[in-house]
Amino acid sequence: MAMTPARTTLFLALLAALPAVHAQDEAAAKPRKSAKTTTLAPVEVHGASANGYRANRSQLGSFGGGSLHDAPAAVTVITRDQLDDRQPRTLSELARSDASLGDNYAPVGYYQDVAIRGFTLDLATSLRENDLTITGEQPLSLENKQQVEVLKGMAGLEAGIVAPGGLINYVTKRPADVRAVTLGTDSHGSQYGAVDLGGWLTPHFGLRFNAAHEGIDSYVQHADGRRNFYALAADWIISPRATLELDGDYTTSAQRSVSGYQLLGGTQLPPHPSRTRMLGFEPWQKPVAIQAANLSARFNYQLSDDWRARVAVGHSRSVINDNVAYAYGCFYSPACAGGSPGNFFAPNGDYDVYDYRSPDDTRRNDEARATLEGSFDTGVVRHDVTLGVSAFRRTVDQRQDVYDYVGTANIAEVDPPYFAPSPNQPGPSARRLTSWQRALFALDRVHVGEHWELLAGGRFVRLDERAYDSSGAPERDTRLSKLLPQAAVLWQPTAQWTGYVSYSEGLSLGGEAPYWTSNDGEILPPVHTRQVEAGVKFDPSDALSLGAALFRIRQPYQFAQPDSSPAGFTFVQSGQQVHTGLELNAAGRLSEHLRLTASTAYIHARAENTGTPAYEGHQITNVPRLRTAVYADYQLPFLPQLGLLGGWRYSASKTATPDGRVSVPAYHVFDAGLRYTAQWHGHALTWRLNVDNVFNRFYWRDTGSSYGDSFLFPGAPRLTRLTVTYAF
Repeated sequence: MAMTPARTTLFLALLAALPAVHAQDEAAAKPRKSAKTTTLAPVEVHGASANGYRANRSQLGSFGGGSLHDAPAAVTVITRDQLDDRQPRTLSELARSDASLGDNYAPVGYYQDVAIRGFTLDLATSLRENDLTITGEQPLSLENKQQVEVLKGMAGLEAGIVAPGGLINYVTKRPADVRAVTLGTDSHGSQYGAVDLGGWLTPHFGLRFNAAHEGIDSYVQHADGRRNFYALAADWIISPRATLELDGDYTTSAQRSVSGYQLLGGTQLPPHPSRTRMLGFEPWQKPVAIQAANLSARFNYQLSDDWRARVAVGHSRSVINDNVAYAYGCFYSPACAGGSPGNFFAPNGDYDVYDYRSPDDTRRNDEARATLEGSFDTGVVRHDVTLGVSAFRRTVDQRQDVYDYVGTANIAEVDPPYFAPSPNQPGPSARRLTSWQRALFALDRVHVGEHWELLAGGRFVRLDERAYDSSGAPERDTRLSKLLPQAAVLWQPTAQWTGYVSYSEGLSLGGEAPYWTSNDGEILPPVHTRQVEAGVKFDPSDALSLGAALFRIRQPYQFAQPDSSPAGFTFVQSGQQVHTGLELNAAGRLSEHLRLTASTAYIHARAENTGTPAYEGHQITNVPRLRTAVYADYQLPFLPQLGLLGGWRYSASKTATPDGRVSVPAYHVFDAGLRYTAQWHGHALTWRLNVDNVFNRFYWRDTGSSYGDSFLFPGAPRLTRLTVTYAF
């Protein structure tokens, strides 16, 4: 896509500063003023700035929080240095950082979802900010994030009703003496600008302000968009014992959503797919507009040297104005008249186009939590105890949508023919879901001698959930109480080594039957999940962490089962979905000049005892057997201002159908980049140039599903991003 004159001017303006930077390369780099040290710290995580790619602590509290080395669970932390060097803009791009993460229905121009250990995250409960639940149906901006924490599995005590793969927690930046501005562009002509301003107004009160604007020139035709983001954080040291942390952020975005491909006739990959073509495009298609706000407050009080109390409240709200000329199925195509399934594209590449509009789709999450944490001795045994209570409320309000067929197109067309939009209009807004989760939880970490620790705890959850039809009439009422136990044993023979075995139970919400099944729209009951994990962690130095984890996760298998009903399928829970895997991870500094993050995930994902033999004995859809992710930063010894950045991503083939007959090929993707740091007028000036998918490799990044329908999303073509950050 050619740059416009305005965008070319921006790009050249960034490059024009390079001679001035080069002229001062020999000036000694002045260290930046360090952030003010405060006593807020027990729940904060700032990463390890000296090590860059390695963090020491986590904010997540399911195992008492604290040191990652002492946590009997696999936790990946994506530090601020990694975010700066890799420049991710979306959840899908962020998921490239760890081999255990992968896309699951993550369209360009729409809010996105990912999977951890092969299990799709529940957008209602699996995403957090400062350990408080936020609505996942929003673009998640990273400008105000200090680090991103990925808890892989073992989330039952942390969150109760949550997808078994784990959860993602975004940790926001805290007040610090910082003033920085970033400008950027990319090879398609996008414009990017961000500011990061902070300071301590008094010795006891500080602020941090982040803002960003992104004008998106997408690699997909007709999918340009924009994003605006504002965030404010405040810390107040009320007394030596009491602190208050406040956070608020607001995002607006608008971009046309890009429909995914589907299998032709349900059995064949589309030939000659395009990464840049928008299927179903119609000129009347409006962008998907999203407005989202997240607010939180966290009060910490040190009762004594051994006991402290915490209270946290959070509110998250997302309003989606969904508009799309949706490419889906072939129910109206003559090419499907011969018996091809209507919920896939036709064998000849035909697909139906629908006018879909769902304005004012409003999701709200509200959460309150209080905990008491302390330590005491019983003889020679030391106890670290956490007691808590929490309440979580989620509501969904929607208008009766428009979902009308307007015409049939073909994947070979650059742009489909013009079809007139539907004359129908959305109906009034109505409450569609009210869900309450109330919980009591407790955890005791017992120190037995110098080398052993035992953890035992549980979360008692009460779920009260009522769903309504489009008219507001009650449709489903779910009431459930469950005790979710969690236990672990740790062995630490030396300060460098930790070995552990953990067991956890959880609840995951039941799936909704697709409309092409005999029980269309039925929401199945929550499912009980069980997980066991054994791992070892080794820190050979303060700058490097190594880890390995072996896990097994089980939950009832939810799928559209072929049967003799008029629809031909019924959505059921039958048998078990079992994921057994091995993860290897490394993060930190290997030498004076080389730092990296590397991960490998091998997952054996199977359906067992389902009553449908064709769906067993092969890998589950969209879960590659093997995935790797490696990112490195090498600082040249003879030119320390210059860092060479490189990455390698690999995914084994992924099945695209539940019977395993169709798979997408394996792929390798290589990334490269440069980081150049210099001084300009006595302040740090940092250039970053990243090239994703250096060899422009075509690959299918996602074979996931949404509401029971299967889609194929191509990976992005080669993309170059350039940013310059000036710390003034």
